[in-house]
Amino acid sequence: MDRVNRMVSERPVVIFSKSTCCMCHTVKMLFREFGVNPMVHELDEMPRGREIEQALSRLGRSPTVPVVFISGELVGGTNEVMSLHLNRSLIPRLIQAGAMWV
Repeated sequence: MDRVNRMVSERPVVIFSKSTCCMCHTVKMLFREFGVNPMVHELDEMPRGREIEQALSRLGRSPTVPVVFISGELVGGTNEVMSLHLNRSLIPRLIQAGAMWV
C-alpha cells in the first residue's frame, strides 16, 4: 500500500488502468479532453502490476480498474468520475488540484 500512496502523490491526477480496458480508455480520454495530463499506470504492462492491483482491491475497488486519484485522494472508478462530471463538480476539483486551468 505504501507504493500506491507514493504513486498517487506523483501528480495531481493519477489513473490506474489496464491497456485492454475500454472503460479505462474512456476515463483517460475524458481527462485528456479537459487538457489534463494524468499520470497513467497501465497495470498489465508493469512488472509488479498485479501487486498494485491487489492493493487497490483492498481499498474496496471492484473492478480494480480504472481507479482515479485526484490530489492523492481516491475518487473511484468510471461511475464515480462520470457522476462528478455530470453534476459539474469534476472540473472545479481538477482546477483546485492544479491539474487544469481555465
